[in-house]
Amino acid sequence: MRQRLMITATAATVALLALAGCASGQSSGTGGSADSEAPQTLRVAATTTPMTDVVEAAAEAIEAPYEIELVEVADYVQPNSMLQHGELDANFVQHPPFMEEFNAGNDASLVVIEPVYLTVVGMYSSKHASLDDVPEGGRIVIPQDASNAARALQMVAESGLIELDEGTDTWSVTVDDIAENPKNLDFVEVDIMQLSAAYPEADAVFLHGTFARQLGLTPDDDAIAVEQDPQFAVSLVSREDNADSPEVAALAEAFHSDEVRQALEDAEVPAAF
Repeated sequence: MRQRLMITATAATVALLALAGCASGQSSGTGGSADSEAPQTLRVAATTTPMTDVVEAAAEAIEAPYEIELVEVADYVQPNSMLQHGELDANFVQHPPFMEEFNAGNDASLVVIEPVYLTVVGMYSSKHASLDDVPEGGRIVIPQDASNAARALQMVAESGLIELDEGTDTWSVTVDDIAENPKNLDFVEVDIMQLSAAYPEADAVFLHGTFARQLGLTPDDDAIAVEQDPQFAVSLVSREDNADSPEVAALAEAFHSDEVRQALEDAEVPAAF
């Protein structure tokens, strides 16, 4: 028997478009067994399409006695805090390096359960047809989190505009690792949710495909540099102490269902499974 999707929003999403979380009556992994007749609600946070679309599709696929409650959130940090503190059963907002950065900075124990879809990130410009056209002193806006900042810097380096220290790990570079910057480019680091707002004025800005689409842009038609690496697949994430539970096993199966694959095809996003 297929279960109905429940959708909630955090209080701050309704009031201020910021996050607040209310703990459910039972924390993750404390429900009854899968043999119970009573429905068991599993809370999964997601931010925007296609993440929310995937959660909705998984809700159609999940088997009884489970049902999915979609918790809509407005950034990428609060759902990790909510998950770590037992207010969620899982979240679907990030790739593994972003999760690992959160773990390291917050003494957390989140784990990847399943990669679900691949992301295409790009550098976009409202002013220039290529990165080569960025002028002396040009302003390039990149994310402030370490993993996505490294992706952005690698794309700029591959264009030849900067050189990075050879001794630094590819996906750990920061602006401090820029060894050569002949055009004296100005790298501005902002919260990932603020990148879209920088697009009209910046010489170039790093955008995930989701945010690019919100601006009417696509990687194929509009990006002036692109990158797609499987290690950055958007993934279903839970806590280490809950990873082997029957609840999370049911979520993992639902997130690898035909319904989810169809949702990804409809969103023109490549599946990771």
